[in-house]
Amino acid sequence: MHNSREPTLPTNQGLAEGGPPSTDSHSALPIEIGFLAGRGYSSDNLRDATVLAEFAGTPVNEFLLKYNLISETEFYRALAEELSVPFLSAPRLSTEARYPDSIRAGVAPLAGPAGGYVLAPRGLSLAPLLKSRRAPHGRLAITTPSLFTKAVFRVHARAIADHAANALPNSAPGLSSRDGVTVPQIASLATMTMLASFAGTLAPESVLAGIAAGMSLLFLGMVVVRLAASLLHNPVEPVTIPRRIDDAALPIYTIIVALYREKRVASHLIAALTRLDYPMTKLDIKLVLEADDDETATALTATELPGCIEVIVAPPGHPRTKPRALNVALPLARGVYTAVYDAEDVPDPGQLRLAVASFAALPRNVVCLQARLTIDNTDDSWLTRLFTIEYAALFDVLNPGLAEIGCPIPLGGTSNHFRTAALRDMGGWDAWNVTEDADLGIRLARLGYSVVDLPSSTLEEAPSTLGAWMNQRTRWMKGFMQTCISHSRAPVSTLSQLGVWRFYGALVVTLGTVLSSLFYPFFTCLYFLMGPGDVVGEAWGLAWLAGSRTLFVLGLGAIVVPACVALRRRRLLRLLPWVLVLPLYYGLVSVAAWRALWELTTAPVFWHKTSHGLARTSRTGRGQKHQAKAEMTMSLKTAPP
Repeated sequence: MHNSREPTLPTNQGLAEGGPPSTDSHSALPIEIGFLAGRGYSSDNLRDATVLAEFAGTPVNEFLLKYNLISETEFYRALAEELSVPFLSAPRLSTEARYPDSIRAGVAPLAGPAGGYVLAPRGLSLAPLLKSRRAPHGRLAITTPSLFTKAVFRVHARAIADHAANALPNSAPGLSSRDGVTVPQIASLATMTMLASFAGTLAPESVLAGIAAGMSLLFLGMVVVRLAASLLHNPVEPVTIPRRIDDAALPIYTIIVALYREKRVASHLIAALTRLDYPMTKLDIKLVLEADDDETATALTATELPGCIEVIVAPPGHPRTKPRALNVALPLARGVYTAVYDAEDVPDPGQLRLAVASFAALPRNVVCLQARLTIDNTDDSWLTRLFTIEYAALFDVLNPGLAEIGCPIPLGGTSNHFRTAALRDMGGWDAWNVTEDADLGIRLARLGYSVVDLPSSTLEEAPSTLGAWMNQRTRWMKGFMQTCISHSRAPVSTLSQLGVWRFYGALVVTLGTVLSSLFYPFFTCLYFLMGPGDVVGEAWGLAWLAGSRTLFVLGLGAIVVPACVALRRRRLLRLLPWVLVLPLYYGLVSVAAWRALWELTTAPVFWHKTSHGLARTSRTGRGQKHQAKAEMTMSLKTAPP
C-alpha cells in the first residue's frame, strides 16, 4: 500500500508532539479535526494529515483513524469533550434502534427514562455536528463506531441472526436450500422411478438405453465445454494493464472474511490484507467471527489491526455456516464493491485496483468478477500436487472459458468481487447451502446477471491429508447437490429465466458434476466390461459400443487436456507426470460424493471445517515468509496509499 510519490506519513506519536498550538491553529484546520489542536496534538502534523487526506480523496478524520494516527477511543473522547457531552463506552440502546439502518446512520435512541440519543458520526457527518454545537435530538452522547455497532448487536442479536439465516429463504423460498426437497419434487421423483421400474419390467433394454442416452447427453456437454474452454485464450495475467486510477477517484471497497478457529493464520491474513495496493482510507474490511471463537478473537487482539479493519461477532444462531457469517456483515458494507476472501488467502496486491478498472469497463449487468485461485503449498503431499492441477484447470481454463461463452458459473468460495448493491438486492448468500458459491453463481445467472473472469491470482492453502481433503470435498459435493435441488423446484421458471442453452449449461456444471462424480467408477467399469449386445441387443450393439467407447475416451481427454493447458499457463510443467494420476484422483471424488449424498439426508447443513496454517511448503516462496514477517509488518505503521 506504499506509494513512493507521496510524503511520509506522521506517526501517531508525532501527531501529539509539537508543544502548545498557536492561537489560530484551531481555526486554520478542517473543522472535523480542528478540535484536536486544542488538546495537545501538533497543528503542523494535523495539517500534513489534511494534505494527505485531500490527496487520497477522503475526509481527514477518516484518514487519521484508518492509519491509526489516533486511536478511535481517543478521537471520540476528544469529540465528546469538544461538544461538552458524555462519552459512552458501553451505550445501552433502546429497542427502537434499527439494524442495519442505525449503524449506517451512526445514531440510535438510548434506553431509559431520560431518553436521548447516542451518536457515532463518521466521515463528513462530523462537520455539521461541530458547526451546530448543539444536540440535534435533545440529550446527546458520543461513542465510537465499533462500540456503537456492538451495542446494536446486543439489542438485536436474535433479529440479526435470523436475518442472516432466513432473509433469502423468507423472501424467495424457491431459491434457498433451507426447506430441502419439496413435496412436488419428491412426488415427481417417485413418479419417474415407478414409471421407469414398470417400463423396465416390460422392456429393460430400452429403459436402460434411454437412461444411458439421457446421461450421455449431459456428459457429452461436460466434455464439449471442457475441451472448448481449453481452446480459448485466457492467460493468468491481464493482456493489457489498465491505467492506474488516482487514489482520490477510487471508490470505497469492502472486504468480508468469515473466520472460525483461525488463530494460526490470523496475523498472516492481516499482513496479506495490508499489502493490498489500495488506499487504506478507502478500505472497509470486516472480519466476522463466531460468538464462541475465543481463540481467533484472542489472536486478533494480539495483532495490531489497521483502522480500516472491523471485527464483527456474529450472534449465535443456526445454521453455523460461512454464508450466514457473510450475511451478518453484508448489510454493513460501506463499499461500492465487495470482495470475499478466506482466512488463508493471499490475494495479488493489485487485485482490487484491477477489479475496479474491470467493473468500470464492463456493462452494469456484470455484477461479479471471479479471480483465479492457485495453490501455494503444492509440494506438501501427493494430494496437494493433484489439488494444484485441479485448481489450475478449473480457475485458469474452465471458469474463464465458461464466462467467455456466457455459461452460468459455479463461483469459487473466495476472491469473488461483487457490485455491493446488486449482491444485496439478490439476498446475499444462502446460509443453508454449504457450497454457497456454487449456488450464488447459478442464482446470478437466473436473475439475469453475468460473471466475468478476473485475471488476478489469489494464493490458497490446500488440505494435505486425505482426511482433511475428504471432509472438504464432501462438503463441496453436498453443496452442489443442494444447488441442484433448490434450482430444480421450478424447472419451467428456470428455463424461461436462462433460455435453452444457458439452462443446458447450468445442468452441465451442476447436475453433470454431481452425476459424474457419483457414477464415475461404475461407468468406467461398464465401458470396459460391456459387450455389443449387453444393453440394446445385437442390432444396435456395435453402434452403442462405439458411442460409449468414444464418450469414454473423450471424457478422459476432457480431464487431461484442460489440466495440461492450465499447467502450461501457470508454468508448472514439472507437474505434468501427475496428470496421469487424475483418473484415480477423481475416484476419490466419487467417494466424497457418496459421503455427501449420505450427509444430505442425515446432516444437510453440517459444515466440515477445513483447518488452515498447516502448510509446510510454499510454491511461490511467499507463504513461509508471511507468518515470520507478520508480527514485524503489523508493528510498523503502513505508509499512505
